[in-house]
Amino acid sequence: MKLETILSSEYVDKYQSIWPNKTIVDYLNDAIAKFPDKVAIIDKKSRYTYRELGKMVDRVALGMLELGLGKGDVISIQLPNWNEFIILHYAATRIGAITNPLIPIYRDREIGYMVGMAESKMIVVPGEFRGYDYPAMIDRLSHQWPSLEHVYVIGENVPTHMKPLASLFDKPWEEICDPAVLNEITHDPNDVTEIIFTSGTTGNPKGVMHTHNTICVSTNYWVDHLQLTSDDVMFMASTFAHQTGFGYGVRLPTTIGGTGVYQDIWNPLEFIELIEEEGITFTAGATPYLQDMMQLEGLESRNIDSLRVFAAMGAPIPMALVKEASQKVKFAILSGWGSTECGLVTLTKLNDPEEKLTGTDGVALDSMEVKVIDSNGDVCPPNQEGDLLTRGPAIFVGYLKNLKGTVSEYKDGWFDTGDRAYMDEDGYIRISGRSKDIIIRGGENIPVVYIENVLYEHEDISDAQLIAIPDPRLQEKACAVIGMKPGRKPLSFQVLQEYLKQKGVAKQYWPEYLEIVEEFPRTPSGKIQKFHLRKMILQRVSEQKIN
Repeated sequence: MKLETILSSEYVDKYQSIWPNKTIVDYLNDAIAKFPDKVAIIDKKSRYTYRELGKMVDRVALGMLELGLGKGDVISIQLPNWNEFIILHYAATRIGAITNPLIPIYRDREIGYMVGMAESKMIVVPGEFRGYDYPAMIDRLSHQWPSLEHVYVIGENVPTHMKPLASLFDKPWEEICDPAVLNEITHDPNDVTEIIFTSGTTGNPKGVMHTHNTICVSTNYWVDHLQLTSDDVMFMASTFAHQTGFGYGVRLPTTIGGTGVYQDIWNPLEFIELIEEEGITFTAGATPYLQDMMQLEGLESRNIDSLRVFAAMGAPIPMALVKEASQKVKFAILSGWGSTECGLVTLTKLNDPEEKLTGTDGVALDSMEVKVIDSNGDVCPPNQEGDLLTRGPAIFVGYLKNLKGTVSEYKDGWFDTGDRAYMDEDGYIRISGRSKDIIIRGGENIPVVYIENVLYEHEDISDAQLIAIPDPRLQEKACAVIGMKPGRKPLSFQVLQEYLKQKGVAKQYWPEYLEIVEEFPRTPSGKIQKFHLRKMILQRVSEQKIN
């Protein structure tokens, strides 16, 4: 598969001196040389020192080569936050293959499209996670994927036509194959190393392509900004298949030669226990994680002094929460803004005053730039709302198989984020809304048009719109506003949920409220006026007529 990117010679020349021009395997080798016996990664099942991690990565890389995998091939990984994910990603990088992280909550509809679009040659799934049968899903979908050659499963009771991942991990490939072949593989730091799908404003997700350089430089920003060293211990509960989890959970600990501690299902009490046991020093996660932590009884009596930074992402941090935290804990709370396409772009600083920490989403990180423009394309004066644009060395290099669509997202060399924001006199931004139609539930993007299209497929629905409803914990939840076809019985909420389940839509995307209306506000041409609809629904929420 030939990948079209925006990496012209002029573009490369612009950022060549800023990019680290390394791969994650280079950082891994550095960590092995300096800290061979330090624990590198810890999940609920296992832990590896850097020496052990390096040996396992090489073993799996050799096994991949024996399977016929190589440069440019796409390997899809739909796993929870387990050590196997990290080993697979590093091994894929070792042979020049491309990693395609897939969120574990994705089901038939999302996985069918994404694996097909990526033309994956290999996919790895759990046998079961949170009660879901992943091999059965692969069986339902595999006929759609002519490029797929290998299916590996973690766990027991692996279907006979699939392969247990243990057969790849446990076989001594280093004794069967010549390990020297790995050193003959060369890497261009500007090659694509990741294809990760993000929710867009159109019906199908977009495949975001990142190179070694664009991810590595984004990860390196954290090292300087948070003053990280090899003594730091990073905790990550956000899924590895989000860019936050992938860049700063999987890769950042290796980048600094520190330790990564992982949780596959968020549990605030277990997080506290891990801080006490492993000496966790910093973490990044959705704002609701911080809220959950603050609500734990007896938090003040726990020994969590090792934790010095909690970077809350995906939703604004309520001022009341920061004040509550200041009375209970000693660690700093930082807020930031970013996206799958851009990585983390802005972040507050460790020494920022309270008004910056609670009233902004931070200032641009090194070599990244942001600006806010009005409808004429002119830069807005301080504290005036406008469209948020960004540019810099961490920006993605294109949407998969959609170079034209990639170029259309740029305005005079600046990437249009689709967000609305204010910028103060000091360059700090505050996200105020989204011009692109996406609902963010606890840091998780809900692709509005995608869900609306699924609803429109129901034989009894004539019109369907998804509206954001404020939520005190998750910031936003989705309300499905639907109109029924003449003579059709109104759907119940239970029937709607069953329909979405049958359509293979991830449960995280399901609307949590349902409102049936007889008439939608429309323009003279018949187009639904969503802003009027939103006002109507929010009014009903305030009157407690929706629950």
